[in-house]
Amino acid sequence: MNRQVQVHASLFLVALIYGSNYSIAKEVMPEYVGPFGLIVIRVVSAALFFGIFSRFVVQEKIVGRADNLRVILCGITGVAVNQLCFFAGLNLTAPINAALLMVIVPVVVLIFSAILLKERVGKRKISGILLACTGALLLIYNSRGESTTGNIWGDLLIILNATSFGMYLVLVKPLMQKYKAITIVSRIFTVGAVLVVPFGWQQLLTPDYSAFPVSIWLALVFMVFAVTILAYLLNTWALRYANPSLVGAYIYLQPVMAILIAVFMGKDVFTLEKALYALLIFAGVYLVSRTRQHAVPKVGSEV
Repeated sequence: MNRQVQVHASLFLVALIYGSNYSIAKEVMPEYVGPFGLIVIRVVSAALFFGIFSRFVVQEKIVGRADNLRVILCGITGVAVNQLCFFAGLNLTAPINAALLMVIVPVVVLIFSAILLKERVGKRKISGILLACTGALLLIYNSRGESTTGNIWGDLLIILNATSFGMYLVLVKPLMQKYKAITIVSRIFTVGAVLVVPFGWQQLLTPDYSAFPVSIWLALVFMVFAVTILAYLLNTWALRYANPSLVGAYIYLQPVMAILIAVFMGKDVFTLEKALYALLIFAGVYLVSRTRQHAVPKVGSEV
């Protein structure tokens, strides 16, 4: 298997893992584990893994008050707020809604880059922002009715999650240019773990784990090792060899996988209205990504 095939296989597997997470997490929440309890399991497990990996393999330290303060901000936006809003939102809304709304992350990154980094925003980028936001707002508005599979509060939490993650991607960029990725990830997961434990500790202790069926244990293992650890390692390796246009193309695969899996598992229904809103969101993200390929964030690249 040549290197190019390996890169495509890695990026496809990452998209498949993230796309599966929406429906698999719905299997666990809230019947077996509450959303915040699930976050504690995932974040603390990841913090331990990446912390050990960083300490014994990379052995790199973050120096200076400014960089350490930025790490704390990244832990707040990229792990704590990001994860709390994502799982709380997913617990309320439909998998397809969550997957489609997460596609706006590149748009959020562009907005924060313009505000914080003073990047220039041209007419095409503004058109992309307006298209994507229109699609997202219509999707949220459509979630008000009782006959819909979405939930307006869940959708708004997913938007807040995407906003927090977009801010994280802007904040973390200077750190990624100075330190190894595994060093940054291990530190921000440590910060995130400290912050999410108070929110999810009670939900973590409530379930009767001995009564969990094998399928739920497999779902928990999948969310900890596949979604958090394996996807991160595959994504990090692939990005060393993938060009920006290839990474940009895979932006659109994750929500497609999420839709197919959600429909196949009977977790959601893909309606004509959602298809139209998806086209608006995809078109907007395409315009934004097309004009700034050097900094396209991969959708679903959770930390």
